[in-house]
Amino acid sequence: MRVAGLLLAAGAGRRFGSPKALVPLDGKLFVDSAAELLRAAGCAPVVVVLGAQASEVRQRAELQGVTVVDNPHWDTGMGSSLRTGLHAAGSADAVLVLPVDTPGVTVAALHRLMALAEPEALARATYDGEVGHPVLIGSDHFAGVMASAAGDQGARDYLRANTVRHVECGDVADGADVDQPEDLRRRTGGA
Repeated sequence: MRVAGLLLAAGAGRRFGSPKALVPLDGKLFVDSAAELLRAAGCAPVVVVLGAQASEVRQRAELQGVTVVDNPHWDTGMGSSLRTGLHAAGSADAVLVLPVDTPGVTVAALHRLMALAEPEALARATYDGEVGHPVLIGSDHFAGVMASAAGDQGARDYLRANTVRHVECGDVADGADVDQPEDLRRRTGGA
């Protein structure tokens, strides 16, 4: 099965105070670390969707070995980025969707979902029973997800309306989002 990686990195990071694609952690920008993670897991292609401050992200990030696409409607929410990315994923059998603000996700977690990849698959990572990312979307669902993705909901409504396999990843990864600077400070042990 051909599994594309889809990195959603278009948001302005309003709660964080800046686009999270540009947030540094351990000497790398979030966008570079997440793109490298998807590549290391074996996703091909890896599609990175940019929006807010896209030109600055392009200047500062490495983004090597990935397909970068711009979402001109990024300010309408994650749904438009998901649609843009699924369209760019082309003929993949499935897409593994990862938001840029989940730096605790690991290759092991990605592999657990990739093992389920097939055109009819719908699966998502859980962490101690709580749903999170990444989300695996089989190609049979691309049209339905694109039709329902609106605002900041992404695929949420589509996933609720369909049977989704939950894959526990809490033993190999941390699925917490970094939404505010305090979240990053907690992650790095800062005050």
